[in-house]
Amino acid sequence: MHPALQSIRRRIVLEGPLTVATVMEEALAGRNGYYRDHDPLGPEGDFITAPEVSQMFGELIGLWCVDTWQRLGAPEHFHLVEMGPGRGTLMADALRAARVSAAFLKAKQLHLVEINAALKAKQAERLADHHPTWHESLDGVPAGPMILIANELFDALPIHQLQMTAQGWRERVVALDGEHLQFGLAAPSAALGLLRPAHKQAVDGAIAEVSPASIALVDAIAQRIVTEGGAALIIDYGPAESGLGDSFQALKRHKYHLPLESLGEADLTAHVDFGALAAAAVEAGAQVFGPTAQGDFLRALGIELRANMLAQKADAATGELLHAQVHRLIAPEQMGRLFKVIGLAGPQLDSERLGGLAGL
Repeated sequence: MHPALQSIRRRIVLEGPLTVATVMEEALAGRNGYYRDHDPLGPEGDFITAPEVSQMFGELIGLWCVDTWQRLGAPEHFHLVEMGPGRGTLMADALRAARVSAAFLKAKQLHLVEINAALKAKQAERLADHHPTWHESLDGVPAGPMILIANELFDALPIHQLQMTAQGWRERVVALDGEHLQFGLAAPSAALGLLRPAHKQAVDGAIAEVSPASIALVDAIAQRIVTEGGAALIIDYGPAESGLGDSFQALKRHKYHLPLESLGEADLTAHVDFGALAAAAVEAGAQVFGPTAQGDFLRALGIELRANMLAQKADAATGELLHAQVHRLIAPEQMGRLFKVIGLAGPQLDSERLGGLAGL
C-alpha cells in the first residue's frame, strides 16, 4: 500500500470522512505525495504536457514574455517566475526564444516554484545558465515586478465537491467502508460560500466543484502584480465559464482511472473553473485577458507560421512531425479547445490586448 494511501486511511480512522480537497492535498502534495519524489512526465510517466509535445509551445511563451515585458515598460529588473515548471522544458524553450531581446534576458531573474526534488534536479541541469532560484511557494519570490507562467498547475489544486440533494447542498467526502474507500455525503463546509451564480441551476444529484486553493492562489498572484507590477499567464484545461459537473479524475500510465483507485500512485486532477479565476482576479484589482481557447491563443502568436518556417528547413519526416505537433496543440478535438489561456496584468499595463488575449 502506498504511504500516501496509508496516511489517508489513518486520517479517516482518526478524523472521520475527509473532503475531496483534503484527499487531493494528501495524495498529491503530502509528505509522501505523488508530486513529491518522482518524475510523472513523458511516455514513461503518467502524462505529457504541451511543452513536452513541441518546443514551439515554449518558444511562443518566451516571445509572449518578451512582448509583455516591453508592454510593462521594460523594467530594468524583474522576476520571471514559473510555477510547476516540470522538467524545465517550457522555460528552457522560452528563454532560448527570448534571445531576440538581450535586454530582457539581462533584466530577468529566474524563479521556479517547485516541491518535487527529482524535477528540481532536472530543472537545475536544463536551466543552469540562467541561475534559477527555487521556492516552495509564491510567497518566497522577492518583491518587485513579475511575469509569471503557470502551465497545467491549477488542475492539480484541491477541489471541494458539493452535491445537490433534496435537503440542499451536501459536501462529497471520502470514507472507509471496511477496507475500501468510498464517496459519501456530509454537511457542507465553508467552501459552500464559493458557489457561483451558474450553480444555482443545480437539480438533485448535480455536482458543483469549487477550489478555495485556486481562488487563494489567483488572488495572491493578482494582488502581487497589482501592487508590484507585472503580468501572469495561466494555461490549463476546463470551461471558460463556471458550470456543473463531476470532473475529478485520476491519470496513471496515460490512462484514466477512478480517482480513489491508486491514491499516491496516480495524478489527480479536476477541470479549472476559469470563470471563478477571472472573477477573483478582477476583485483583486487586476486586468483580465481571456479566457481564450489554447488553439486560438497559439494561432494568434503564430504557431502555424513558425511550424511552416521550421518545416521548410527540415526533411519530409521532420516536417510531418512538426505539423502533427501543431495539430495536437491547436486542433479542437485535441488540446485546442479544452485547454484555455487567461492573462492577468496590473493596472500599469495600458493595453486592450495582452499578447493574443483580448481584455474582458
